[in-house]
Amino acid sequence: MMMLGVGSFAHSIGKTLADAGASISTYLTRDYGHFSPSLVGPTYLRGVLPSPVPIIKEHKIQAVLPQSIDWAMQPWADDLIKSGVGIFCPTGEAMRIERERDFARQLCGRFNIPFPKSFVAANRLAAENILAEHPQPFVIKNPLCSPTSPVHTILCETVADTRAWLRNVNYAEGIFLQEYLGRAEAGHIALISGGEIYSLVTNQEYKYAFNGNLGIVAGAPLGGLVERDENDKYGLARELLHPLLPWFREVKYNGPVQVTAIKVNTPQSNKWHVVEYNIRVGVTSGPMILRMLKNPLETILQTTRNEKLSPAFKDDLKFGCSLTLAGYGYPFTQVRGPQLPLEVDGQFDCDVWWNEVARAADGSFHATGQRIADIIALAPKLDAALAKAYANIRKLRVVGSYYRTDVGQSLWPPGNI
Repeated sequence: MMMLGVGSFAHSIGKTLADAGASISTYLTRDYGHFSPSLVGPTYLRGVLPSPVPIIKEHKIQAVLPQSIDWAMQPWADDLIKSGVGIFCPTGEAMRIERERDFARQLCGRFNIPFPKSFVAANRLAAENILAEHPQPFVIKNPLCSPTSPVHTILCETVADTRAWLRNVNYAEGIFLQEYLGRAEAGHIALISGGEIYSLVTNQEYKYAFNGNLGIVAGAPLGGLVERDENDKYGLARELLHPLLPWFREVKYNGPVQVTAIKVNTPQSNKWHVVEYNIRVGVTSGPMILRMLKNPLETILQTTRNEKLSPAFKDDLKFGCSLTLAGYGYPFTQVRGPQLPLEVDGQFDCDVWWNEVARAADGSFHATGQRIADIIALAPKLDAALAKAYANIRKLRVVGSYYRTDVGQSLWPPGNI
């Protein structure tokens, strides 16, 4: 198998599949986080190798696992699809459910799935006119989803917040205004293969930068929880995924899907409302899901072949907790510190996945960026997973780094704030 990515994504997914018996390589798609994938298998620089397809053919790679949807915009994307290699991600028309925010809104309208009131604005004047006609807080997003989008999620909780941000966002691709519905957010991750939906977990991402869900929405979550949920305990799949089954079949969707939603509790409504769909398992939840499965390798290969699935969970693992050690200046990415020593005090007894970390000639580690490591612990009960994750993250030290100490104390169970 080949990872298309860098850092803790490639490290965690690659190592988990290697432990299950796969031979792993990584095509490095970004300019950082190159060290940790090299701990799992061969790595290839995009600056040296303009396309991964020759390596895929030479080494008879059976499946590739992309970190982001941007692979489909690369000059080698068509060659990758034509190569016949399994891709753990839907392709073609199916990708629009994540890539185009307004398409997801239209799709929900077609299948009567609740979706926040939303608008697309080409420029500031259009955006301000929308706000004047609909004076309410909005979440501001880019209309097209990508790691390189000119606008990343800006969550406004008042009209004044929204008005202030509309004066300062980048309108290069326009903006997507999505009605703010509160903080009772949760997600559900499933696999779609052979025209069927297979629920895996319900998850929660701690997206705010600081304790108490304060600060800005960070570029990637600072923590996360998953609960094994093949029976859809909280109804997210039933309400927000299963109504889309005709469309999934229509576009021949096969791959992972995550729905993120807000629970709206009012006298008029007690329903989940879709915030967005993603077509990846993600760096936060993906490693936990694969560790919880007895047959991760088989499950991924069968998904890429669009076959019927039989995902099997380990009996003793029901909950997972992910914590991120954030480096100097995060989440304000324009603030950069020097490369700083990374100290490890003791042995780990859970998974630790390195992100922006390198190893010096003398064997010592140092942090090279603002997201240093992801610590992941699994257990039969949530409290045990939380305790193990926190015990292990306390063994790491980098000056100026931090981690959230309140994961699991809010937002969970799903529908809470």
